[in-house]
Amino acid sequence: MIKTHLFSVGMILVAISAFALTGCKSAGEEGAQRYAWPLATASPEDTVTQIYSEKFAEEVFRLSNGEMKIQVYANSTLGGDRDLLETCADGDIPFVVQNTAPQVTFMPDLAIFDLPCVFDTIDDCRETIDNPEFYSLISDIYTEGGYHLLGMADQGFRVMSTNKAISDFSDFKGQKIRTMENSYHLAFWKSINASPAPMSFSEVYIGLQQHTIDAQENPYEVIVSNKLYEQQDYVVETNHLPHLISLMVNDEFFRNLSKEEQEIITEAAKTATIYARQQSDERIADRMATIEESGTKILTLSDEVRNEIRQSSRGIYDSIKENISEDIYNTYLKKE
Repeated sequence: MIKTHLFSVGMILVAISAFALTGCKSAGEEGAQRYAWPLATASPEDTVTQIYSEKFAEEVFRLSNGEMKIQVYANSTLGGDRDLLETCADGDIPFVVQNTAPQVTFMPDLAIFDLPCVFDTIDDCRETIDNPEFYSLISDIYTEGGYHLLGMADQGFRVMSTNKAISDFSDFKGQKIRTMENSYHLAFWKSINASPAPMSFSEVYIGLQQHTIDAQENPYEVIVSNKLYEQQDYVVETNHLPHLISLMVNDEFFRNLSKEEQEIITEAAKTATIYARQQSDERIADRMATIEESGTKILTLSDEVRNEIRQSSRGIYDSIKENISEDIYNTYLKKE
């Protein structure tokens, strides 16, 4: 089984190598695209990330009258998040769609998205992302990293699942919660007196089942697709961070395309971004229904508790502000 998988990946990489050797776009004089351009994600097929990727590929094909083709490779077929970032920057894989969290290591200014509890609604977040001034600043960061940002969708907010009802700020104290290995995420949970525990995602379900951790945090889609709610009594709408998904392309690849091809890709990305956001909203409602039908309760925090969380996490704002562009920080928070 493993040998078969490695052979399949090897064949894909051979095709990508051929793509790289024949140039970024059409096959020159022949006027036809010789190989489908790879688009890679580390996410499973049944996710907004996949929906975003597939819609983008479909729109590129449609707008180009079938002359431009993109092949989507999901579920870490071509590598994990870090691998994909590196191979995209190197130009081996032109398109990547992924959550912004792993990108902070490569582009520190993206830590702006780790500021906790900035928005009350996901629409507020989207309005900020789409603000031309902010989007331009963030796009420049991607360009400096070797990428061209085509769009940003999301999976709504990240929320907390736990076996303890959370109604007061003090209820967070001592909760051993699994987080990603992100210093700002760890600092946030420590600031509200929880006990964050970095852990590989593949170990989370068993960790909850065996009570080596009390809680975890993820968007609704991840909680349901991985059946994490089966091991938890409550989902708490902490809404502490937006789970943003970026669609990007290698910058040199993009610049080497014709103006017409660039316009097609840009237009396709806009359509796909709107579609992915709509799908995210619909899927969240569906996932919430699934959780409630299972008997797991969804808890909404009061404005008072949310304000206490904001106040307790002010130190993270100061830390991030010290390490990123002042213009990005102020524009994201709508400060003059």
